Amino acid sequence: MKRPEDLARRFLALADRDIRAFRKLSDDPEIDDEVVGFHAQQAVEKCLKAVLIKHRIEQRKTHDLQRLIDLLTENNLPSPPLRDGIDTLGPFAVELRYDFISTEPLDREQARTVVAAVRSWAEQQVS
Repeated sequence: MKRPEDLARRFLALADRDIRAFRKLSDDPEIDDEVVGFHAQQAVEKCLKAVLIKHRIEQRKTHDLQRLIDLLTENNLPSPPLRDGIDTLGPFAVELRYDFISTEPLDREQARTVVAAVRSWAEQQVS
């Protein structure tokens, strides 16, 4: 079994894949918010999970960003920055991609800021 540190690093690498896709797609106004938001949400989710894994916090498979943040809090770990911005990404989880759920338009600039801040925070926590 992989060490928690190695698995946490792997999750950050997976987050980086979503971050690259998010950055490319977010610059194109023809790409639907749901697609752009999905990659932002996935990047943040993987960053949160990396920190939880590093600290050996068990978690069920979930795409619920609030639940992941609650696990950090319950285990006395630092909270990620820009919580309000993270909350706006929640609706773009996997469920949205398969349902026709109405969401607020994605503030792409805010999402860029949130993704960058959470990725930086996760790097500090995992190192």
